[in-house]
Amino acid sequence: MLEKIHQHIVSELNQGARTDTIFVITAIVFNLIVLGVNSAVAGEGANQDTYSAVNDVVMVVFVILLVFVNSISITALTVGKQTRHKLLNGLLAMYKDNDVEKYYDSSLLMNYDKRYTLFTGVILCLAVTAVVVPLIVRFV
Repeated sequence: MLEKIHQHIVSELNQGARTDTIFVITAIVFNLIVLGVNSAVAGEGANQDTYSAVNDVVMVVFVILLVFVNSISITALTVGKQTRHKLLNGLLAMYKDNDVEKYYDSSLLMNYDKRYTLFTGVILCLAVTAVVVPLIVRFV
């Protein structure tokens, strides 16, 4: 029975890692797309001869979507982090009960937490860049 529980926990960890990867990639790609689109729109809007309020509205819509997509991604990463933490604590307890905990360094839990923090930082940096750069192009 322990083997089946172990397999189930490892399977859940793998599924969580795949899901986290999807959210990170989605957020990064979306941020880069918004950066490109909003920079192009801002460039057009900066030209006084072709200025249209539509350009500014498009930028605002993309910024709102950017906030939503990044909020969802960061929330998903937070849930993934909590889930991974609980599953790994379960594995550590199982290893301790079976006197094999020395083979899994519990400090890895902190490393996983740091990794999630770094992923979140990358997403936030790109999100800020995707907002600030087009604003600079538009108004400076």
